[in-house]
Amino acid sequence: MADNNKRRRKDPIGDELPFKNKLKSDVSILETLKDFSTASSSSSVSQTLTLQDLTLPFRCREVADLSLSSVQSNIESLILKIAHSIISGQGFSFDVPSRSATNQLYVPELDRIVLKDKSSQRPFANISTVRKSAITARIIQLIHQLCLKGIHVTKRDLFYTDVKLFQDQIQSDAVLDDVSCMLGCTRSSLNVVAAEKGVVVGRLIFSDNGDMIDCTKMGMGGKAIPPNIDRVGDMQSDALFILLVEKDAAYMRLAEDRFYNRFPCIIVTAKGQPDVATRLFLRKMKTELKLPVLALVDSDPYGLKILSVYGCGSKNMSYDSANLTTPDIKWLGVRPSDLDKYKIPEQCRLPMTEQDIKTGKDMLEEDFVKKNPGWVEELTLMVKTKQKAEIQALSTFGFQYLSEVYLPLKLQQKDWL
Repeated sequence: MADNNKRRRKDPIGDELPFKNKLKSDVSILETLKDFSTASSSSSVSQTLTLQDLTLPFRCREVADLSLSSVQSNIESLILKIAHSIISGQGFSFDVPSRSATNQLYVPELDRIVLKDKSSQRPFANISTVRKSAITARIIQLIHQLCLKGIHVTKRDLFYTDVKLFQDQIQSDAVLDDVSCMLGCTRSSLNVVAAEKGVVVGRLIFSDNGDMIDCTKMGMGGKAIPPNIDRVGDMQSDALFILLVEKDAAYMRLAEDRFYNRFPCIIVTAKGQPDVATRLFLRKMKTELKLPVLALVDSDPYGLKILSVYGCGSKNMSYDSANLTTPDIKWLGVRPSDLDKYKIPEQCRLPMTEQDIKTGKDMLEEDFVKKNPGWVEELTLMVKTKQKAEIQALSTFGFQYLSEVYLPLKLQQKDWL
């Protein structure tokens, strides 16, 4: 009988979740979200500033989406120029735009990183650059073949066409970005894509190569984001916002709980470091659907770094920041101040390493962080307390605390930066 009573004893988790008593009704939270979504839609219409609209003291280099025929024409013009240089006895050299940190600049008016117009020579008749020149020529040849055949390949496919020359995929990938910049086109214009990585689930319908996809009917795993953004079109949604999630574990929790049905939204993740396809897909959703984007990342310097790549661009691909960045992403959580605010236990917090602290201090010097006082305050607190935490730290209050309490309360209080 005693055992039966024990079995009947009520589990306290769920009724006594911290801060659950502060939650208003879902109807009230939805009204708040509707106002936020409407205001965001109105502001996104007016934000159409481009690099050409600014008068900067230096020239900048930006690429554009080009057709295969235009890419082919640019390659042939480049090769003819090189052939003429060889015939005239001046040798063989590539004029390669510099993608070094010193040639990049954050432009506050655009809220993204841009590439300045400095370039350097990559001569074949020089022992320090001969191999890289050969790799550049080989990559250009392969891209020309893709243009003629009209097919797509992955970066891995490209690497395996000449493993002995490339030696490491990092080298072929880097030269691929150089070639994209040289030809003045986006990397997707070269018909070279990365393997599928990002996934999306929630209140979104779109066409993928002519097939209509309903992301509410894709199960817990969601729909893989197509590596070729040209396949995507006809986006439709009744969502009130886009929830950008850093990690797969948090994404799976929200997908399984059908969070997007309780609060109409689209949930997307790149499962860590943002890939090009996910960045392009996020920008396309933001541009076409005119929805606000809220980001859920770990409370550590790398979480904020990932958020900044989506919002301001990566230094590695600053030449294509106009196409790869999504403006005005709000930092929803998990923020350093949340650790005390939500009473995250000490055993769920992690001490920052020396490298973590250095990364945090370096980020405080970045212009895109300085522009947002809230970010500066949160990052300063993180470096001061020397504590970090993952999104999963919220699971200490229950596996569904993220979807049942934390996110609804954040949305109710408009607690984003």
